[in-house]
Amino acid sequence: MRKAEIKRKTAETNITLKLNLDGTGENKIDSGCGFLDHMLTLFAKHGRFDLTVKCNGDTFVDYHHTVEDIGICLGQAFNKALGDKKGITRYGSTILPMDEALILTAVDISGRSFLVKELDIKASKVGDFDTELVEEFLVAFSRSAEITLHVRQLAGSNAHHVIEGVFKSLARTMRTAVAIDGNAKDEIPSTKGVL
Repeated sequence: MRKAEIKRKTAETNITLKLNLDGTGENKIDSGCGFLDHMLTLFAKHGRFDLTVKCNGDTFVDYHHTVEDIGICLGQAFNKALGDKKGITRYGSTILPMDEALILTAVDISGRSFLVKELDIKASKVGDFDTELVEEFLVAFSRSAEITLHVRQLAGSNAHHVIEGVFKSLARTMRTAVAIDGNAKDEIPSTKGVL
């Protein structure tokens, strides 16, 4: 079963996160940040990942620690649920339109953390969510998942649409990359023999 549960408690956040890679998109998200809840709900649905997130964070300060720490936990959950990564497709990419926005994501579940991000989000906030936190989430997620991740905005002017496009595209890219390759289900997809 490709499932994981992560618990992380710091002076800033207390998080419980559960992930099932082979789910249907069922989710229950309570991060304390409405916009992040919306994005994680989209991520679960479009990735067909069952995802439960409960976070009590220092949101009276801002959402920085909550967003970053959930990114850490989600990445750790992917890494744990994938185990030795035997049989996975490994690579995935998606170009996703969201109204005027067009977002490209590409991933290599390589065991090496690397993020390339080219986003030009025009607004500094969507509601009470600081748009700079998208980068914090992506950095935390890619590091703890130990993946190489490229995220590129090809078009878009509406901040909500751009960010929504990022989460939807990332979900579909991860869905492709973690899928079991039926022709190589007992193989590690690397000439090194490990990922």
